[in-house]
Amino acid sequence: MHLDRAWQKDLAAAALRARERAYAPYSGFWVGAALLTINGAVYTGCNIENAAYSVCNCAERTALFSAVAAGERRFRAIAVAGGRQEEKEPLSAFCPPCGVCRQALSEFCKGRAFQVILVRSREDLRVFTLEELLPLPFGD
Repeated sequence: MHLDRAWQKDLAAAALRARERAYAPYSGFWVGAALLTINGAVYTGCNIENAAYSVCNCAERTALFSAVAAGERRFRAIAVAGGRQEEKEPLSAFCPPCGVCRQALSEFCKGRAFQVILVRSREDLRVFTLEELLPLPFGD
C-alpha cells in the first residue's frame, strides 16, 4: 500500500528536521532521514561523520538501526533529504540512499510496497520503490 501525499509530506518534513542534527564537519554534506514503520511510528536519523571515515554512518542506517534496536522489523517508507550544510529548503538536488543503505534497507523492506521518498522540500518530492533503486539485492 502506497502512502498518500500527506504522509509523504510529513515524512519529508521529518527528514528535513533530522538533517539539521547532522554531524558532518569533514564533508559539510548534511543528510536527514525519516523511517516510517508499518504501525505508524517514525524513526529519524542523521549522518554522523568521524575523522576515521570508515566509522561514519549514513542517516538512513542511523534511522534503520534505531528502529531495529527499538524492536521494529516492518517498515512502509523512508524519506531522505541531503545537501551542503549551508543549503536551505529547497535543497539543490535529490539525495538518494547510497548502495550500502539500500542493501541495509532491503534486509527489512521487501517488495514493491516500500517507498523511498527523495526530498528537496516538503513540496518537492520524488517517490521510488526500494526495488526500483535496488533491483537485485544480495540476500538469503
